[in-house]
Amino acid sequence: MIKIGVTGLLSSGKTTVSKILSKKKYPVFSADKEVKKLYTNLSFIKKIKKNFKLEKNKTIKSQIKSKVLKNDKNLQKLETLIHPLIRNKMKNFIKLKKKNKILILEIPLLIESKLMKYFDVIFFVAAHKKNRINRYLNSGGNKKIFNLLDKRQMKSSVKVKSCDHVIHNNRSFKMLKKNAKNLLKRYE
Repeated sequence: MIKIGVTGLLSSGKTTVSKILSKKKYPVFSADKEVKKLYTNLSFIKKIKKNFKLEKNKTIKSQIKSKVLKNDKNLQKLETLIHPLIRNKMKNFIKLKKKNKILILEIPLLIESKLMKYFDVIFFVAAHKKNRINRYLNSGGNKKIFNLLDKRQMKSSVKVKSCDHVIHNNRSFKMLKKNAKNLLKRYE
């Protein structure tokens, strides 16, 4: 089994690259999707409400965003609650899918969380900041949140040093697909 980690900066195209690499035959783990699932888990919701003293009748995500924007230390507090849960889900995914030839794991903070030891190869998805901001805003994101989250990540020049390959995502989808598939062929 070859475990491929896909990482990159915010809105660089990690999910798109993961889908291309999976070719609908290799399992994909998405840390972002797992985080979204957490917000439907009752015990997690109780923990978040308690830790952040949230109002009962308002949506949790909007209250969390508000608290993070008011004080960026709340982002660290939130990550302290979320990251161990996602790491366990990642480990379980690897165990459950161990008979597969290739696993694709999309982990935005792979390098920051020092998870490199779990992967045989790491792909870094690179994109210009202007492109990333546009993608984030086009998906309904907030520029203040983008800047806050972007600052929390290591610079791409630092992250790339821990990666095996770089996939540039500044041109067409066709070019991105070609580059990703060519890299995958090395491991199939």
